[in-house]
Amino acid sequence: LYVADSGNNAIRKITASGVVTTLAGKAGVSGSADGTAAAALFNGPNSIALDQTGNLYITDTGNNTIRKITLEGVVSTVAGTAGQSGTVDGIGAAARFNGPGGIVCDNAGNLYVADAYSSTIRKISANMTVTTLAGVAGTTGSVDGPGITARFKGPARMTRDSKGNLLVSDNNSQIRRVTLEEVVT
Repeated sequence: LYVADSGNNAIRKITASGVVTTLAGKAGVSGSADGTAAAALFNGPNSIALDQTGNLYITDTGNNTIRKITLEGVVSTVAGTAGQSGTVDGIGAAARFNGPGGIVCDNAGNLYVADAYSSTIRKISANMTVTTLAGVAGTTGSVDGPGITARFKGPARMTRDSKGNLLVSDNNSQIRRVTLEEVVT
């Protein structure tokens, strides 16, 4: 089990026998540094997704970035730039997030991020290109529909259902579905 220990700015691992270790980050120290184990720094890590090859992806909410931990324990920033918020589509460091929360991975290696403060759902393709999948930055509401015609109000957490649809907790006191065809209901 992997845990985003937000208050301690660390990623923790809990074994089947209950042994807890720090996989990455330094408890009580915030920052943004890529590296291995305690050399890597986080600022309020929020959510974790595991891909099919065993890599972990973390929403580093306080840094407005998406981070990756490889099987070897190497932490890197895959999207966004620490200390710079916004809602900009682009590749890797050129993209901007604004309070990324929930994150999930699909079977094709794409990541989906609930970008809470921009009220959007973002997609990061396997080549690390970030696009806005649903919602419009800075425009809140509760509107169903395709892609950018839909509106969210601070989407926070996500999971996938058995069909691959995204299920998103929205601060409208709703659970929203984003289908594979990118339609929000």
